[in-house]
Amino acid sequence: MDVAQILHMRRGDGEDSYAKNSNVQKVIICREKAGIEEALEAFDFNKMCEASESFKIADMGCSSGPNALCAAKAIVDGIYRRCQGLGCPSPELLIYLNDLPGNDFNMLFQSLSSFKNLNGVGGECFIAGMPGSFYGRLFPTRTLHFVHSSSSLHWLSQQVPPDLEKKAIRALNKGNIYISKTSPQSVLKAYAVQFHKDFTSFLNSRSQEIVPAGRMVISLFGRTGDDPTSPECCQQWDLLAQVFRDMIVNGLLQEGKLDSFNIPFYSPSPQELTSAVHNEGSFTLNRLEILEIDWDRVTSSETSNGSTKTILDNQSISQSTVKFVRAVMESLLESHFGREVMDPLFRRHEQIVCDHLSRNRNNKYICIILSLTKT
Repeated sequence: MDVAQILHMRRGDGEDSYAKNSNVQKVIICREKAGIEEALEAFDFNKMCEASESFKIADMGCSSGPNALCAAKAIVDGIYRRCQGLGCPSPELLIYLNDLPGNDFNMLFQSLSSFKNLNGVGGECFIAGMPGSFYGRLFPTRTLHFVHSSSSLHWLSQQVPPDLEKKAIRALNKGNIYISKTSPQSVLKAYAVQFHKDFTSFLNSRSQEIVPAGRMVISLFGRTGDDPTSPECCQQWDLLAQVFRDMIVNGLLQEGKLDSFNIPFYSPSPQELTSAVHNEGSFTLNRLEILEIDWDRVTSSETSNGSTKTILDNQSISQSTVKFVRAVMESLLESHFGREVMDPLFRRHEQIVCDHLSRNRNNKYICIILSLTKT
């Protein structure tokens, strides 16, 4: 599976699109703002303005829809406030929006007209697209001052190493689409090894592109403990795998199709991330924060006073949860199982999630936020 060519969030702005079903990611970006502002305090914008130096920012894995420019706006607003506090004008800003080539860049560029520079302190802001995988080099050496990535680095560069399946007499992760309690240790190890390889490549690539003492704020889905099979990081995928197994029993899907598919996704622990940063050696880890988000937040909507109103009935939560999963996963699932399977798959998925919620309402997404400095 060539993940770089297949993976993209559901395009457009329809009811099932990523644009309409990404509240969880919005919550994460909102929680990142404090870390972003803290990181920006490290820069001497007064000196940059005197030297007529532009400030270069990269948002990696930006996707499209209303969240795509939220992080960029948070960074720009933070710079303007910082400059106001210093009593200096803002330097010129250059923001690169990065994602895989399959991303809906048309919708992203169309939304730029609503991107306002509410600064009042001078300084222009320029925006450019940068398609490509962030697991390799994207920018010239020492050009970036600030890098941001939200809800992206849990995606692997490829499906779990295929050599495991090739060497096996039978499917190693039979009946599953991700790590599960029934997965053998070889599968758990393969996922962990692939994530470490990818995350290290990301750090190494950024270490060459970021200026000395440049900053990076990143977030990704993860887990709180050491067990990679814990419900906090596997429950969502276990429920989806149950749908596939039911479809096989009912003759709607071939068993081999399920056994040959593993989601290119990994939820790391804080210890794995800390060790990877230390071993790669190019960054100092300033802060690590764990954020827990209830599944209910998928159904949340902002009210006029900025608070959230949450719908609490199981049916509403299951509908919104499945729309969230479909908006994120459909491109991968369709490429492997076929377009004709998608509608019946997600109808069954909604019922299975609803049944699960009737037994267990304590479901959370775990997000880990890191703040780093280039050494």
